[in-house]
Amino acid sequence: MVSVQTIIHAPIEKVWSLWTLPEHIMKWNNASSDWHTPYVENNVEIGSKFKFTMALKDGSDNFDFEGIYTKIEIFSLIEYKLLDNRTANVRFEIEGEKVKLTETFEPTTIESAGMEEQFCSAIIQNFKNYVENFKE
Repeated sequence: MVSVQTIIHAPIEKVWSLWTLPEHIMKWNNASSDWHTPYVENNVEIGSKFKFTMALKDGSDNFDFEGIYTKIEIFSLIEYKLLDNRTANVRFEIEGEKVKLTETFEPTTIESAGMEEQFCSAIIQNFKNYVENFKE
């Protein structure tokens, strides 16, 4: 298993909302500035499907990140299974005025675990920056 985490200086309601709403996912879900997420389908309910299309901005590559939600605890935990049967979870832990976000997942057999950890860390850092700079 691979695990990445960050501390976000924001209330849990804001963190949860920006993590789960499609219009926000499209703005932070990329590992570098040459990638973007042009399509998001996300219904955070047990048994519901999610699909994030991630693509290079020049159109030369894209892939879908998709699966099914298996457990949801509002403001606390999201568990899911990807289409290739790998499992993952995202934990949200309230620490005063901050939230510790931890994402844990089974790596693919295609890429190295270190490369996947680096990719996920970059996305989590983008999320942290997005939340902390988002003005409602």
